[in-house]
Amino acid sequence: MRWLLRRSTDILLIGGASRLGFNEFRRTAVTSCRAVLLPRFGGPEMLELREDVRIPDLKPNEVLVRARAVSVNPLDCRVRAGYGRSLYEPLLPLILGRDVSGEVAAVGNSVHSLSVGQEVFGALHPTAVRGTYTDYAILAEDELTPKPETISHVEASAIPFAALTAWRALRSIARIKEGQRVLVVGGGGAVGFSAIQFAVAAGCHVSTTCGGESVERILAAGAEQAVDFTTEDYERSIKGYFDAVLDTIGVPETETMGINLLKRGGHYMTLQGEAASFADRYGLALGLAMATTVLVKKQLQCRISHGIDYQWAYMRADAEGLDEIRRLSAAGKLKIPIEKTYSIAQVREAHEAKDKRIITGKVVLEVD
Repeated sequence: MRWLLRRSTDILLIGGASRLGFNEFRRTAVTSCRAVLLPRFGGPEMLELREDVRIPDLKPNEVLVRARAVSVNPLDCRVRAGYGRSLYEPLLPLILGRDVSGEVAAVGNSVHSLSVGQEVFGALHPTAVRGTYTDYAILAEDELTPKPETISHVEASAIPFAALTAWRALRSIARIKEGQRVLVVGGGGAVGFSAIQFAVAAGCHVSTTCGGESVERILAAGAEQAVDFTTEDYERSIKGYFDAVLDTIGVPETETMGINLLKRGGHYMTLQGEAASFADRYGLALGLAMATTVLVKKQLQCRISHGIDYQWAYMRADAEGLDEIRRLSAAGKLKIPIEKTYSIAQVREAHEAKDKRIITGKVVLEVD
């Protein structure tokens, strides 16, 4: 039997093969690692980097990932401040984070598509309690895909959560097809920009609204029209009708515009679903029931008055979506620009920069 000690405080890989190598190890014993904990809701100062956080045992379908980079999503900052407290408060302390890129350190007994030592990237479901702000993240097999060699861990970590959210809306709900017209409201953000690239790759004609700083990048990605909402009247600038509208802003004004610009039979999808906010306000059971009532009412109104489908779009793990994300990323057709990187020890500074909008673009935490 051979042992490989990667870090004396972290991980012990045990294997029985004749030559030493990652793929020959079949069992991994991991006891603890660094992780950023959120013991209570509040500002960035609530985040605590602790050195000795226990790592749970792997379930049969789970993969232990040695994180190299994790991204900071808007959802992380909202949850830290108390969004979703009806779900998360009984489970404190939390580990935030959804995206990760790194190497497989161990696999559960039923995992067959990934092997120890393989470079992977992926994202957790929005409701996951043990997130990715840690040396070792745990994800289900279908939440991960091999990382293309053409992109770095930092680049890869910025992609999956936003891209899967866009994929869910455009491919699973709207089922966009070549030749269709797609409008993305708020194309400058990570989800919006992912949606633009998905729609372009599918052969759709894409229009978007965005800030002026994003126009050039969006047009370079293949969109046919990018309307600067800060200087243009986008309701007058955007012509014709669309088969699908993805609204990443989700305020009443953009919702009305999006619905009015849809063809009959089209799909309006907003990222601003109200399930979590209703649950926080009225309690989990009553809040979810009320949110369902609101959604069904809007769906009926839109179907009767406009002949369109109305949906709240959420991210979820999707093996087909991850495969498409990997393929497009490897080909350079799906990228999320990164504005700044921090070390994981600087997580408070990263969250503060996002809260104060000092940094409006994507932020990544590098894990030593």
